[in-house]
Amino acid sequence: MKKIRMNVSGRVQGVGFRYTTKMLADQMGIYGSAMNEDDGSVTIEAMGEEDAVDVFVEKVKASPSPYGRVTFFTLEENARITERKRFITN
Repeated sequence: MKKIRMNVSGRVQGVGFRYTTKMLADQMGIYGSAMNEDDGSVTIEAMGEEDAVDVFVEKVKASPSPYGRVTFFTLEENARITERKRFITN
């Protein structure tokens, strides 16, 4: 199982970004979370099969929300991320 944490910024709050990220994750069998940050970015933790997580990351970078736009992101693989059984938004 691959576990990643990414932070995305751009037009990612107020455009349904977390909701559409959850929809994408649910379709792909990815578990984790998406949370708004005070600086206007969104932090995403995702876990699943390596290939699925890699495709998920690419789709998030392209913005799952039609009104969103990712202009910058950071990505780290972190095996210590708490495992989840579903994808949640905070």
